Amino acid sequence: MHLDYLISDLALILIVAAIVTLLFKKINQPVVLGYIVAGFLISPNFVYLPTVVAAEDIHVWANIGVVFLMFGLGLEFSFKKIATVGGSAFVIALTVMSAMLLIGAGVGSLLGWGKMDCIFLGGMLSMSSTMIILKAYEEYNLKKEKFAQIVLGTLVIEDIAGIFMMIILTTISVSRNVSGLDMVSEIGMLLIYLAIWLVLGIYLVPTILKKISGLLNDEMALVVAVGFCMGMVVIANLIGFSSALGAFMAGSILAGTVQAVRIERIVKPIKDLFGAIFFVSVGMLIVPELLIEYIWPIIIITIVTIVGQMTFSTIGILLSGQSLNIAIRGGFSMVQIGEFSFIVATLGMSLGVISDFLYPIIVCVSVITSFTTPIFIKNSEKVYKLVDDKMPDGLWVFIRKNTSENQSNSDKDKDWLIYIRKVLLRTGLCSIMMFIIYWGGTRYLEPVMQEMFESVKTASVLTAVILCILMAPCVNFMHGTNRELFTKLWLRGRSNRLPLLTLKTIRILIAACFVALVLREVLHIPFVFLVLISFVPIM
Repeated sequence: MHLDYLISDLALILIVAAIVTLLFKKINQPVVLGYIVAGFLISPNFVYLPTVVAAEDIHVWANIGVVFLMFGLGLEFSFKKIATVGGSAFVIALTVMSAMLLIGAGVGSLLGWGKMDCIFLGGMLSMSSTMIILKAYEEYNLKKEKFAQIVLGTLVIEDIAGIFMMIILTTISVSRNVSGLDMVSEIGMLLIYLAIWLVLGIYLVPTILKKISGLLNDEMALVVAVGFCMGMVVIANLIGFSSALGAFMAGSILAGTVQAVRIERIVKPIKDLFGAIFFVSVGMLIVPELLIEYIWPIIIITIVTIVGQMTFSTIGILLSGQSLNIAIRGGFSMVQIGEFSFIVATLGMSLGVISDFLYPIIVCVSVITSFTTPIFIKNSEKVYKLVDDKMPDGLWVFIRKNTSENQSNSDKDKDWLIYIRKVLLRTGLCSIMMFIIYWGGTRYLEPVMQEMFESVKTASVLTAVILCILMAPCVNFMHGTNRELFTKLWLRGRSNRLPLLTLKTIRILIAACFVALVLREVLHIPFVFLVLISFVPIM
């Protein structure tokens, strides 16, 4: 009897993955790396062992794995969980992700890569690996340390921010070849999908599950949960967005129901199984010839990842008001990229917007940085003692005055949570409004002005002035976040002042970038100079 290739390939994947991961467990290495190595060993690129027969099915396995990984992440999502991480995690995550997005895109540009490759590279480098950090903390019994709790809280925020980053990347990818009303249509469809998500999450699905809860056993609950997940995936694809987004939304909707705990428990084995298959599929896509060809980009990106993540994580933790000890030990933990980078890379490949070489490069960088993570964590305390001894007295006094060992507890009070929520809400709404003004002005207002005035220069200058005036109320509204609450937090303790100033600086940067985008598009001045110029009216 002929055995279907799909079954024989699955058998090979699971058997080799089991053997390799057991070996990695034995030598105290992350299991994720074992899956990647197993994938390479059974891929068509490694000829010394049996390989999968249907190589084209690799992408199918990868997509199924992403669906269940994102579904599991959605099930763990809750606003209560966000509330427990405190204000520090928001400040750190915003600092690190913003810096690494810009650095990653800049490195890609310096390497001469295409625009979408640069954008996706920035996204891949912006997030540390929860699985690898957690594994290292467990190995060294550090999970209960203050710096470890702050890092793990930051990773929660990064995971959630990563979802919204994927939404933005999907929108950019889908709309990059369209203009005018087509782009508005794409954004409109995304907003409709998000509206459906909120309606389902708040009203319909929880109500239905509550009414049928008495009829559900574990088997039926599993079928209902997975069926709902796949349905949301199909809806997302019909609208034109990624399977990962649909799966996450399905999980986050079910996370708010009375069956959330049960569903998370019964789905976990399936998530683990297909998550393993996903990481194996990642290893299958490693092409040695490409790695040799792109060895210098791999080395450069690896160094940038380690130095960038370590530096900006440490700075971000300091800016959140934490002590130097916590900052250095936490910063030295976040020196890698991992599972979310693979998901972003898979998204780019499924949308057909990134080059084939980028996936194996990012996998190689992830493997290298994963192996170096335990070394950095193990030696972080020694580095702290060295820095503390060698630091100039003036800087030492400044840091001691403006940071606190107890900041991780004090930034979880009600006032901080209210302030953070208002900052995020206003910043998000104003960013959307400024993008609409930028897009509408450059697409429609500028041509109208050029028809009205014979001088192209005059038309461009007037367009820029009008758009900046229209953006002014958005900038003002974004910066007007509850000044009384700001003052209250400011006066409560010196350790609150750095995070408050950091949040203000981030909002200034966002506003400056939108103003700079307008001036760049209309007046064609180099973007870096425009960002500096844009600070003048915003400040």
